[in-house]
Amino acid sequence: MTGSAAPTPPPTTVDFGYERVAPEDKARRVRAVFDSVANRYDVMNDLMSFGVHRLWKRFLLSQTGLRPGQHALDVAGGTGDIAVGLSAQVGPSGRVVLSDINAQMLRHGRDRLLDRGIVHNVDFALANAERLPFTDRSFDCVTIAFGLRNVTDKAAALTAMYRVLKPGGQLLVLEFSKPVLPGLGPLYDAYSFSVLPVLGQRVAGDAESYRYLAESIRMFPDQTALEGLLREAGFDGVRHHNLSGGIVALHRGWRY
Repeated sequence: MTGSAAPTPPPTTVDFGYERVAPEDKARRVRAVFDSVANRYDVMNDLMSFGVHRLWKRFLLSQTGLRPGQHALDVAGGTGDIAVGLSAQVGPSGRVVLSDINAQMLRHGRDRLLDRGIVHNVDFALANAERLPFTDRSFDCVTIAFGLRNVTDKAAALTAMYRVLKPGGQLLVLEFSKPVLPGLGPLYDAYSFSVLPVLGQRVAGDAESYRYLAESIRMFPDQTALEGLLREAGFDGVRHHNLSGGIVALHRGWRY
């Protein structure tokens, strides 16, 4: 007679770029990275992507299906690019929550929205993606753009996002992924590891943070593996759209 399988113990180390560190150490070090780059984050995004990150985010927003009066959550929303679009989609009768674990990034995002006069339908929450402080089935759509790879326990974060979605709600994950266009991979690697740290040093005064960001992209699950993580978290109808030859992918999943 066999008993039930013992639960899998939590990992003793996780990736921080190419390093292996204790889980609590990763959270601390990721926080330090974004403390360092918060004030120049938007400028660096434009420089690193030649402005294309705006098109990637616009595509995400085109897929939300949100209607006026609905509720949306932007996880790891940082400086508020996605929240601005969500706010327009749900309108004055709807509600958007912009959450981030990093206080400096959240403060910067709040200031940007206030500067644009977006004050009536957006709330801000200092929150860990793995333990979202919202009631079950609260949101019609949850988004996370370029934030999941920095989360220590990605499975826990996806499970938390599933929990707060209403039945029929959708999760959209925009993240760097694995290039699928022939010949693009080596060029992308050369750019990431030779150019990005130099840009980081010259513009943000921090080469190491941008070296970590390049490494974290390489350690992130590829398109197929991330689809598997979404299914394991409970999502249905999971699929992805490759953007810019697979440099970025938008993953989608629904709670039915």
